[in-house]
Amino acid sequence: MPKKIVVALGGNAIATKDGSAGAQLNSIKQTAEVLAQFVKAGNQLVVTHGNGPQVGNLLLQMTKGQSKGNPPMPLDTVGAMTQGSIGYWLQKSLSEIFEKENIQKTTATIVTQTIVDQNDEAFHAPSKPIGPFYSKAKVIAYQKEHPGYVFAEDAGRGYRRVVASPRPINIKEAPLISLMLENGMVPIAAGGGGIPVIKTADGSLTGVEAVIDKDFSAAKLAENIGADELIILTAVDYAYINYGKSSQKKLGEVTVHETMEYLEQGQFAAGSMLPKIQAANDFVSNTNGQAVITSLKNVSHLITGRSGTVITN
Repeated sequence: MPKKIVVALGGNAIATKDGSAGAQLNSIKQTAEVLAQFVKAGNQLVVTHGNGPQVGNLLLQMTKGQSKGNPPMPLDTVGAMTQGSIGYWLQKSLSEIFEKENIQKTTATIVTQTIVDQNDEAFHAPSKPIGPFYSKAKVIAYQKEHPGYVFAEDAGRGYRRVVASPRPINIKEAPLISLMLENGMVPIAAGGGGIPVIKTADGSLTGVEAVIDKDFSAAKLAENIGADELIILTAVDYAYINYGKSSQKKLGEVTVHETMEYLEQGQFAAGSMLPKIQAANDFVSNTNGQAVITSLKNVSHLITGRSGTVITN
């Protein structure tokens, strides 16, 4: 039975070794071939994606080329820039596949704003690393130029700037995304978690220096548009408990109650599987839908029958 599906692409669906536009476009073309399978099966599809490597690359370019008359852009604007570039690659690739295979669909990228709470505790404890690595001396120099920047050591490889990662409250453009689906389109939205914005006293929206986890934004978008299914694509076919141990066990069909117990046991790694499980739980708990965590290469099995880690109520 056809479904309304939100697919969240992991960085492995886009990232390449050399980081050039051509290489990333070629990678995305292969990803688009997989995404087209959902449309061929008759589903309504919304595509979301990460942008971590691209944001880091762009910040590095800006930092190296900055001057008094050409300062680096703020983080919300950098997020918008990468939403545009990655969205362009995705919609170009999907459009070519639709035309080649005579699929009567159009696709477009929505520069998406994600509303967050200005009182979110994350703003008082920046934790999301972005951009390049720096030496301790370079950090001291940068903090003189930018007193508001916070840096933290990252896995012994040097220091990186860290920013807040607040939870999304709502996706501003969700009504437009729903309208696109109703008119037979394939929206590409909430890239990189969306542009983080807060509501000011006068009701307007203001961008903030933060990065929202793309899986949480995908879950919120899926909730906002009444999706039947949230699919989080990552590097592995399943989520596991006791990962890397002799007692390792893949998770097939599980309930939110079961995954909550595993979360309490500390079964999932922070910055890796943990936010995916949490985002999946959020979506399933707030809707009548189900969430799936699996790999890009496992999609054909997922479409033809249940596969991957499937989380339900």
